[in-house]
Amino acid sequence: MNEYSVEMIPVSSSNVQAIGYDEANQVLYVRFIKNNSLYCYQGVPIAEYYGLQNATSVGSYLSQNIKKGPYTPQRLE
Repeated sequence: MNEYSVEMIPVSSSNVQAIGYDEANQVLYVRFIKNNSLYCYQGVPIAEYYGLQNATSVGSYLSQNIKKGPYTPQRLE
């Protein structure tokens, strides 16, 4: 858990360290390897979170489905 009360799950990626999801609020959390920065994306359906979690390439899925989607990133750390 982090200060946002979300369990972060490590992922195998050269760009992403861990991801987490707040189902009640539909918020996706992404911790990047570079700068150890933490971002959140509001309004992300749980299906997108599962897609990201199970993607062959987490970075590609994040880029194509989350970053280019309607979800606005907010840097938290």
